[in-house]
Amino acid sequence: VQLQASGGGLVQAGASARLSCVASGRIYGNRYMGWFRQSPGKEREFVAAIWWNSLRPLYADDVNGRFIISRDNAKNTVYLQMNNLKPEDTGVYYCAAGSGSYLSRSYSQYMYWGQGTLVTVSS
Repeated sequence: VQLQASGGGLVQAGASARLSCVASGRIYGNRYMGWFRQSPGKEREFVAAIWWNSLRPLYADDVNGRFIISRDNAKNTVYLQMNNLKPEDTGVYYCAAGSGSYLSRSYSQYMYWGQGTLVTVSS
């Protein structure tokens, strides 16, 4: 499974941005996709996750209501729409694929990872 993330860049606080993650390869065994982020000096943290075959997403508390995760099964693509961005949202955003029986906030439950895309939110 290969994951290619894109869409990062420099944005101002309060603005919006959308990340994309295209999955290719043997993706049929992966049941859900997630987004994580890592800021300098911090551990990688969960942002959002979504099943490939269900609309029920899962969000971290600090992005719930601001970020929206969605997917396009025909394009094997998962999106992360980020609204009302804050400087603390700055970090490298990674998409990941998992195959467990429940949506997980733990990065250890995701088997495949994209290369990451940097989002910088200026104040």
